[in-house]
Amino acid sequence: MIDLYTWTTPNGRKVSIALEELGLPYRAHAIDIGKDEQFAPDFLKIAPNNRIPAIVDRDNDLALMESGAILIYLADKTGKLMAREGEARYRCIEWVMWQMGGLGPMAGQAHHFLRAKKGVSEYSEQRYVNEAKRLYGVLDRRLAGRDYITGEYSIADIASWPWVSRYEWHQVDITAFPNVLRWYKAIAARPAVQKGYQVPKEAGPIPMPA
Repeated sequence: MIDLYTWTTPNGRKVSIALEELGLPYRAHAIDIGKDEQFAPDFLKIAPNNRIPAIVDRDNDLALMESGAILIYLADKTGKLMAREGEARYRCIEWVMWQMGGLGPMAGQAHHFLRAKKGVSEYSEQRYVNEAKRLYGVLDRRLAGRDYITGEYSIADIASWPWVSRYEWHQVDITAFPNVLRWYKAIAARPAVQKGYQVPKEAGPIPMPA
């Protein structure tokens, strides 16, 4: 059994979707970041950086934070959603790192300044929406001629998809990126994604372009 500490954010959804795709038994524990529950001392023992998601794998009493690290761990644990060796493995890790270092942080800043702090800094709004659009372009080019980011469905897709699901927050017209749009819809139709999206609580339907 895996204990998952999470909330309804893109980073949290990465792990719940992966757990559903992998069929691993888990218990979800809601950490309401709107109430600063991520700063509770008990959670700090599991996740020293005070961020969700985090897991505790009871099979070996391993506590792990950082969504990218958790995805790699779960793939290695099961032998699924990432190759075990060779170039295919490193391509997958490469694109997980792209999401962790680029798409996630930059898109997060976009929706921070465009939604949470609208009007505070016109410069920041423009900077991050432009960077979000650039990164959507990178993903669109990568998906040209491929069903998924590394060819086969993998944790690279699971890492990026929840961030793209907030395209409206980023003020990105997803229809301007046809390969991303096709990929996004295909993943959104997966039953495990639909279930994992609603962990740890119902959060409304998956956003879909008109």
